[in-house]
Amino acid sequence: MPLVSGKEILQAAKKGGYAVGAFNVNNMEIIQAIVEAAEEERSPVLLQASQGAIKYAGLDYIVALVRVAAGKVSVPVALNLDHGTSFDQAMKCLRGGFTAVMLDGSHYPFDENVALVKKVVAVAHAVGVSVEGELGRIGGTEDDISVDAKDAYMTLPEEAKKFADLTEVDALAVAIGTAHGVYHGEPKLDFERLSAIRKIVDCALVLHGASGVPDEAIKRAVKIGVQKINIDTEIRQAFTNGIKKVMAEKPNEFDPRKLLGPSKEAMKEVVKSKMRLFGSSQKA
Repeated sequence: MPLVSGKEILQAAKKGGYAVGAFNVNNMEIIQAIVEAAEEERSPVLLQASQGAIKYAGLDYIVALVRVAAGKVSVPVALNLDHGTSFDQAMKCLRGGFTAVMLDGSHYPFDENVALVKKVVAVAHAVGVSVEGELGRIGGTEDDISVDAKDAYMTLPEEAKKFADLTEVDALAVAIGTAHGVYHGEPKLDFERLSAIRKIVDCALVLHGASGVPDEAIKRAVKIGVQKINIDTEIRQAFTNGIKKVMAEKPNEFDPRKLLGPSKEAMKEVVKSKMRLFGSSQKA
């Protein structure tokens, strides 16, 4: 089916009491794995491309691949810009065919963050594209963006409400203790903070850096009211582990199809397990 807006998917998740996975994509096999998993699980899904992915694969290639993949399935699929850092980049994605954009102005002072996101919202909403903002800084590294632990800070509930009201975003990424990349030790999520934000903020809430967060913590976050959960690292790990396994068993193998095929299947299993965990399976 044609791509749908991120808002359509997240509004249904909020109403239904589940979360939808937003899985980062970089190439054809990753896109195929995610979309095939969504169809088999009957789950809505968001595919998202970061600045690094767009630089690596090219915006036109990503859009074309996602459109073809979405056209082969009967479940809702949206394409989201992940951690966009400028108005110009967001506009390029809008023109290219993205159906959701995330503008990360969390490194700016509050007022500048609001102004930048409002500017994107005004254009995106006019063409039916949803917008995600971020308030509070999520630690770790994701492609071109790196936040030291000392620079990460938690989202304040009252600021979250003010930000959502002023910008009219469709989704808000909040900092409650997660981090991008591989965790060194078990992450401790601030569920009281999340509950306080959920009580006063109407838009969808987003959990970034969810790869490696214990299942019980994810379930609790979804129950409190998170609608979008970002997964990247665990997909990368499944991809590379699949290739390593083939190379260990067949060190002379040189056919890319025989290397990447098992990796795709490994990624599918990760994605399907997340969809079941988030509660989006059988919701399409």
